[in-house]
Amino acid sequence: MKTLARMCFTVISVFLLVTCSLGQDPNLKAATYAAQQWLALIDTGRYAESWDSAAQFFQQKINREQWGEAMTSFRAPLGKLLSRQMMNASYETNLPEAPAGKYYVIQFRTTLTDYSTFIETVNMMQEPNGQWRVSGYRPKRAEETSGLSKHSLTTVAAGSTQEQR
Repeated sequence: MKTLARMCFTVISVFLLVTCSLGQDPNLKAATYAAQQWLALIDTGRYAESWDSAAQFFQQKINREQWGEAMTSFRAPLGKLLSRQMMNASYETNLPEAPAGKYYVIQFRTTLTDYSTFIETVNMMQEPNGQWRVSGYRPKRAEETSGLSKHSLTTVAAGSTQEQR
């Protein structure tokens, strides 16, 4: 019984330590804020502005016109934002097909007015001036547990351009 109590105490302590340390990280706060501001552009149909404010790395992978067309055909029909909640974030220094650097991979659970729910993965890249900008974006229907999503959208995820089916 004492062992179970100690184990529970240890698990709770580690959880609280990790939770508190995440809340104190100014880089995570800045990256999350920048991601939310960028997603707000998507939510309001300002796709060209979202491309303009993305990292140069993102812009090199998909041009402004292609991005606007892809988002118009994919996102616009789904309706307006009902809710978005940050699920998790991880700090990375290496992402596939991306230059070494400082990244946060942030996932949000997003529900839209057509009641579809997506997991949006937003890769945030820290630029030399310290600003955090979107370097990758991949929406995936929440009910899909593996593989590529069933909607059609060219995405920039972790630096690689992928055609989703």
